[in-house]
Amino acid sequence: MATLDAAAPRLGTDERAANDAWRRTLERILIPALALLVSAALFAVFLAIVSGADPLEVYRLMYQGAFGTWFSWQNTLVRAAPLILTALCTALPARLGLVIIGNEGALVVGGVAAAAAGLTLQGAPILVIQLGMAIVGMAFGGVWILIAGLLRHARGVNETISSLLLAYIAIALMNHLVEGALRDPASLNKPSTAHIGDANMIGTIPGMDVHWGLAFGVVLCLLAWVLMRHTTFGFAVDMTGGNVRAARLMGLNVGRLVAVTCLLGGAAAGLAGMVEVAAVHGRANASLVAGYGYAGILVSFLARHHPLAIVPVAILLGGIAASNGLLQRRLDLPDATVLVLQGIIFVAILASETMFGRIRVLQPRAG
Repeated sequence: MATLDAAAPRLGTDERAANDAWRRTLERILIPALALLVSAALFAVFLAIVSGADPLEVYRLMYQGAFGTWFSWQNTLVRAAPLILTALCTALPARLGLVIIGNEGALVVGGVAAAAAGLTLQGAPILVIQLGMAIVGMAFGGVWILIAGLLRHARGVNETISSLLLAYIAIALMNHLVEGALRDPASLNKPSTAHIGDANMIGTIPGMDVHWGLAFGVVLCLLAWVLMRHTTFGFAVDMTGGNVRAARLMGLNVGRLVAVTCLLGGAAAGLAGMVEVAAVHGRANASLVAGYGYAGILVSFLARHHPLAIVPVAILLGGIAASNGLLQRRLDLPDATVLVLQGIIFVAILASETMFGRIRVLQPRAG
């Protein structure tokens, strides 16, 4: 009888904990969804006032251009692939409380380094060339973000500013290399490196006109989720992100956690650059600066830096980008229209951060 009496409070506590977890999960879903609805409403007002377009027709065409046909779906998935990888560049360091926004720089240096590696390894087996490009691209992308993390840890330099400035340095470095040491003399109007060779390009997923970058991104998101949720390393990262001082008192090596996390995030963005070279362009040039790194920041924030949530969010934003061409053809809207929508979404997501913990019905019960 005493055993049953002792077990009753524990069962009640477990039930409350489960209910509280569901409320927190619901909050993480509903608040971003509400931010998206507000963004859609604001964008509709913008369309009606600035361009005079019918918002309902715009949204209908956006859906048709993103998900209306199998061709649209494949176009969306192609655009989502780099967003998944670059989003990890922000999501992983965010677990430590770091706000990294230098994704574009890591993608660019990863792409240039991968192209250089592919040209250097010409004559080797195809698999060796592709693996070499991937490893080199990830290494350079990881080191690029590692610089920002170490500057924050060792010197207290704001990682948001330093990673953003490093992105501009990366773009300038790419321009210097593709117009100088790595330039293909045959590239007259658009300075580029030499082509890595059609045989060395990454193919498409069987049955789809979508390159393997999408699969790479999904696999890395799964691995990141396992690492952060089911390993002692992930537990240490979460503890450090919650309270750095407490983590140091517990004996955690904060510097090592910062270095590894930033290195992994940058490596994901560097792989995105490698995929752009090996699966899309075949060479490194200004086409690498397509805004995928900056859009990846939005994906990460909208997904609340959750590795598994990154995939559907990237597909959503990839669909928005894929619909741009249809909007231009049907409604004669400028190509910056979808960028306005992305900007509104980003502001709404940042503003929605203040709502977490303030909606009473979604808060855990006290006691």
